[in-house]
Amino acid sequence: MPKFKRIAIKIGSNVLTHKDGTLDTERMARLVDQIAQLRGQGIEVILISSGAVASGRSALKLEKEPDPVSARQIFSSIGQARLINEYYELFLKHGIYCGQVLTTKESLSTRGHYLNQKNCIAQLLQHGVIPIINENDTISVTELMFTDNDELSGLVATMMDAEALIILSNIDGIYTGNPADPASQIIREVDYNQDLAKYIQTTKSSFGRGGMLTKTNIARKVAAEGITVIIANGKKDGILTALMNEDSDTLCTVFMPSKREVSSVKKWIAHSESFAKGEITINETASKVLMSEKASSILFVGIIAVSGDFEKGDIITIKDFEGNAIGVGKAQYDSRKMTQFMGHKGLRPAVLYDYLWIN
Repeated sequence: MPKFKRIAIKIGSNVLTHKDGTLDTERMARLVDQIAQLRGQGIEVILISSGAVASGRSALKLEKEPDPVSARQIFSSIGQARLINEYYELFLKHGIYCGQVLTTKESLSTRGHYLNQKNCIAQLLQHGVIPIINENDTISVTELMFTDNDELSGLVATMMDAEALIILSNIDGIYTGNPADPASQIIREVDYNQDLAKYIQTTKSSFGRGGMLTKTNIARKVAAEGITVIIANGKKDGILTALMNEDSDTLCTVFMPSKREVSSVKKWIAHSESFAKGEITINETASKVLMSEKASSILFVGIIAVSGDFEKGDIITIKDFEGNAIGVGKAQYDSRKMTQFMGHKGLRPAVLYDYLWIN
């Protein structure tokens, strides 16, 4: 394992809670001890932590639970306070301060808000404070939510130019079959563009919203942006320090990063597909050009359909001539003008290369 200077660590709900949903403070303490050790080795750590909803549900016993959205708001409000208080006291024992950063998908959907969030986290790191990031579930509901904290961790890792993203789950990594099957073997190394669909179990975790499918999709995307991604078992003692050992042979799945350079803007675009306000469909010729290694913008002559109501500067989905989503980009025109100009030659690009990400 190479030596990293800045890493993002995502800790899932199933790592931080007991089977009954109560907060596993002993496990938290062990993870904090390891993060303190990594800090002592000169590694900057950004922590993305789940567990607020599970923690709140175990604390507040309601006679009659309200609708799912209201329940999530209540439990996260209580649980986040418990969670950050526990982290604060545990890190303080090591003479380390931590800071809470609550975010929403909507607050990262514009470039300006994205950069404000980036500056906040950068300032915490600069002053020796460990940022602890979580989605603000009290106001993030339904379509305003991230898929899960795996998605958020991928966005944070790329936003902060982390060299590695460690996703801690309750299994060792990705297996060739059901992890409970003795015949299944762990896949130790994955190329960023390798398709793992046939190996992935689609079941979701007990307390979180995600599963191995979302972890794998995020891992591939982040690795494509040049960041090493590691999926490992957060229930194992000493897992973080073991992973950061350059001679480590710890059981885990490592997604090997792409060598290509990716700009800060393209990293933001790459993680903006869930912010899309509309979509454009391009013809076969334009599709082939975009899927090649050639750096290309999207010209109006190649657009065959426009849908949705979006403004200039909004994120839009790019679909190929067969209707497959192949990327996202920042619209240079609103939907009305896009529709008016599609198929025309001699106009400025509809989506500039610098604001375009092809999967």
